[in-house]
Amino acid sequence: MIEASSPSSESVPLTQLPLTQHNDEISLNLRSWEKKPLLRKIYRGFHESIARHVRTDIGGVTAELGSGIGNIKEVIPQCLRTDLFPNPWLDQTEDAYRLSFKSGSVSNLILFDVFHHLRYPGTAFEEFHRVLKPGGRVIIFDPCLSALGLLTYGLLHHEPIAIRDEIKWKAPDGWSPDGDSYYAAQGNAYRIFFQRQHKDLLKGWNVITKERRSCISYVASGGYSKRQLYPTQALPLMRGVDAICDIAPLLFATRLLVVLDRE
Repeated sequence: MIEASSPSSESVPLTQLPLTQHNDEISLNLRSWEKKPLLRKIYRGFHESIARHVRTDIGGVTAELGSGIGNIKEVIPQCLRTDLFPNPWLDQTEDAYRLSFKSGSVSNLILFDVFHHLRYPGTAFEEFHRVLKPGGRVIIFDPCLSALGLLTYGLLHHEPIAIRDEIKWKAPDGWSPDGDSYYAAQGNAYRIFFQRQHKDLLKGWNVITKERRSCISYVASGGYSKRQLYPTQALPLMRGVDAICDIAPLLFATRLLVVLDRE
């Protein structure tokens, strides 16, 4: 989850920041992770939701792209933790546009708060299609736009929603990820997977699951960069609030879970 903002991100427009901004934010997030037991409990629940969709019956590698602080192994021990930049807790470095895995060798690719950082998601999906086995899965966990989601990500988060910006599905000829810079458009996953006008972008993929979740327990936890609004021991009560609010996703959804498999 890339959430915290660094001094450099406060003084320079996000579109002008280098890719290393991702690693700067990971360092800030790690401090909050170590200080906030509530955050660790909530993320464990998120990872358990993801684990229920991981295919274990077709062999191959399970890998998370953009692992950040790399805690997913607590729930999915076999998962390779990867990111653009090396860190002691990660297994290897990977770029979503240029994966090192052999063709047809991967069973699951997990993108937790990564999809909205893909400037050209269709180009990344071509690479996903190459490395996945037939029936292999891409599991996406990302921001979701609703009335509460727009408030949460539009007013309380430093990254843009970019809901009116053009989604550039494919990279232009001659583009290379080597020259890429920091990119974020928090509304992209919602627009592509929950708005009908973008369904033609998903040729070659079967949508297995689409879920919208309120996750108010997470919002009120303050995440990595805001103040915690309830005591850690009240998490079971807040999860009950989540279950009630899940009934009205247009009002309360702040997270989405999408599972695709390779045709």
